Amino acid sequence: MRCGEGSLFDGFLKFADRCSACGLNFDIEDAGDGPAVFVIFLAGIFIIPMALAFQLSLTPPIWVTFLIWAPILTLSCMAMLRPLRGLMLNIQIKNDAHEAVVDEAIGDEHQGGER
Repeated sequence: MRCGEGSLFDGFLKFADRCSACGLNFDIEDAGDGPAVFVIFLAGIFIIPMALAFQLSLTPPIWVTFLIWAPILTLSCMAMLRPLRGLMLNIQIKNDAHEAVVDEAIGDEHQGGER
């Protein structure tokens, strides 16, 4: 965000249409699955080994492991998703990233030379 003042979000994961302070349009947001991939990687690196160690060291029934670790995994993923979505949008804004567009004139020029 340019000003650092307004709110990025208009809900838990939904971006606002524009910054309430400086009016920056957030329609350029195109993070796709990027934030979710980082959340999966982080959860896989930190939480899954802890759940596995819990299961191997105490050998409880598998349902106990699921009962304990499924909420921990879900809540931690939800807690990481919003900040990572905001980070990805800020990186897009900082680098002036936009969706790639194919220029038809350039494509026709290259195709004409190959014939």
